Amino acid sequence: MNLSSIFTYIPIWLLILIALIALLAIRDIFQNRHTIQHNFPVVGHLRYIIERIGPELRQYIVANNREELPFNRKQRSWIYASAKKENNYQGFGTDQDIMQAGHVFIKPTLLGTSLKPTHPHFLYNILDKNHYTLPAAKLIGESHQRKRPYRPRSIINVSAMSYGSLSSRAIESLNKGSFLFGNYHNTGEGGLSPYHQNGADVVFHIGTAYFGVRDEDGLFSMEKMVRLCQDNPFIRMIEVKLSQGAKPGKGGVLPASKITKEIAEIRHVPMGKDVNSPPYHSAFSDVQGLIDFVESIAEATGLPVGIKSAVGKTEMWEELAHRMAESGKGPDFITIDGGEGGTGAAPPAFADHVSLPFVQAFARAYKIFQKHNLNDKITFIASGKLGLPGQAVMAFSLGADIINVAREAMMSIGCIQAQICHTNRCPTGIATNNKWLESGIDPALKSQRFHNYVRTFTKEIIEITHAAGYEHPAQFTAEDVEISLGDNETATLGHHFGYQKTLIPFKSMEELLDCPYLGHRKILE
Repeated sequence: MNLSSIFTYIPIWLLILIALIALLAIRDIFQNRHTIQHNFPVVGHLRYIIERIGPELRQYIVANNREELPFNRKQRSWIYASAKKENNYQGFGTDQDIMQAGHVFIKPTLLGTSLKPTHPHFLYNILDKNHYTLPAAKLIGESHQRKRPYRPRSIINVSAMSYGSLSSRAIESLNKGSFLFGNYHNTGEGGLSPYHQNGADVVFHIGTAYFGVRDEDGLFSMEKMVRLCQDNPFIRMIEVKLSQGAKPGKGGVLPASKITKEIAEIRHVPMGKDVNSPPYHSAFSDVQGLIDFVESIAEATGLPVGIKSAVGKTEMWEELAHRMAESGKGPDFITIDGGEGGTGAAPPAFADHVSLPFVQAFARAYKIFQKHNLNDKITFIASGKLGLPGQAVMAFSLGADIINVAREAMMSIGCIQAQICHTNRCPTGIATNNKWLESGIDPALKSQRFHNYVRTFTKEIIEITHAAGYEHPAQFTAEDVEISLGDNETATLGHHFGYQKTLIPFKSMEELLDCPYLGHRKILE
């Protein structure tokens, strides 16, 4: 039987269907607007169809919008809609059990507040539908008289995520989006890659392996650190990671099979050999050593230097605060990472049980430094599932000055919470170095989506701040937020955690925007 005779037995409608499917597959492969459709031609459309009818299906036969973790459907939908500039409102009231323990209540004032900005570059204006600028209220490094203090242009910034952990196109998208909005971008411990160099301010993150600033023996090199900062003036701060929420006290291994020539050059590691990240630093071994290490980097680079850590036992936190109060030296900022876990892969036992969740972790650390009268000198950066307006306001009320987002930033550029980040098979091309999967990300589009997300996030924080009668989130107090304790009982954060945050002087938004150390100005078109 020849080919022509075979076609005589195939119905014309089936031939047309096959041709249409082939055309759809070709169209999917060559478009870059939807990563899932690019990476999984034809089949990828099912994901969007199921997503569209998902709420109806779950309502009756699966689960409601609030049951999924780490981020439930309602939270993810808000991020996706915000990133795509779609309708992110909800109708018919809340579908949450607002008396469930842990629910956050933000207390509005009777009349709200009305602002009439006069500053010529005052973008913090609720009538401006294109941009919102909300700088950090504290000047980081001022109290320790660093040569180049820094006031972040945004209170919302990108948390530590390395190139290698995320794909090159994902990093590029986040950096370009950060430039568009004006927030900073933390490199993660994988070093400064070319993809972090697309215009945004950068926080250089140092882990225990000292990637990018290590010598041939894997030890910290001050010479490389200084040269890196001199060659890249967009590096505005340096963060020393002591631990992270996903796996505190645990190191890691970068397998030789994952080390490409590019990664080897960025991280300053050899090819063809496994590289260990130990669970401890070789540059110091005690609290005083940590302070000396921070001070030496700050003196050599002129930049603010801080630390990042999860929280568990508090003895060393007490010692750190005591020594800082006595000497007037130490970190310019402290990033508190919640034990909820983040983008880093971890054994389940670590992710589920090791270190305190954000609210308990932050409150305990904050009170320790408050006891030593240090909280007006330190900038507190909060990290741990805070990329939603209500949770962010709660963090500001506890005493946070800045919010770092990681997983929420990933979702804004297409992450679907597949939870296979550790397998190199991320279907959206974000947490993988698989070139085919990664090729579905269009940095031009995704950077705009991240910009839309952080812009909407900032806008809603501004509106909630106004509803509470304030001009800046730094003015929130622990009495402005109540949390549900269950059984129809609530308590203010101040009552529940036993402290009132240290209020910092705040005059006006104009004063913040006039700061000579303000983060890079967005280029207005």
